[in-house]
Amino acid sequence: MKIHRQLTEERHKLGELIADFDIAMLTFMNHQGLLISQPMGPIEMDDDGVIWFFTDRRSEKVDHLETLNLSFSGEPDGMYVSLSGHGEIEVNPARQQALWSPYVRPWFPEGPDSPSLCLLKFVPHLAEYWDAPHSKVVRLFAMVASMAASKPIGLGEHARLNHL
Repeated sequence: MKIHRQLTEERHKLGELIADFDIAMLTFMNHQGLLISQPMGPIEMDDDGVIWFFTDRRSEKVDHLETLNLSFSGEPDGMYVSLSGHGEIEVNPARQQALWSPYVRPWFPEGPDSPSLCLLKFVPHLAEYWDAPHSKVVRLFAMVASMAASKPIGLGEHARLNHL
């Protein structure tokens, strides 16, 4: 994912946290009030902190953009990020062309001019992240020590970014 220069310290930190993720899980509430999660490939984080995706305008999620969660999970290195926000749909052929990647072609065979292609604009309101020690062995020892002490020990950093 391409990360543009961020103008605030919190958005800069968020960009650093999610820059290496190729897939995120987008969660929304459907018509029945059930939470539905779908894997999505983030394209870029623009200079306003907005995260962009390609999607199909016929998708169920397009009707449920008022409250979204976007989560990134990096088990090998112990990084987890959860974003609360809302979404908007944008149909912008020039922007779609500029952001197009061959990786999207399996879902949109006609390319950036596919009739159902649109952009999903995820606007984050709040981010929370957990950055555990990067070695699985270190995390295992920290977990054992935490269990023995009945309190968290060496389990890494946890913080909230409120001003996105």
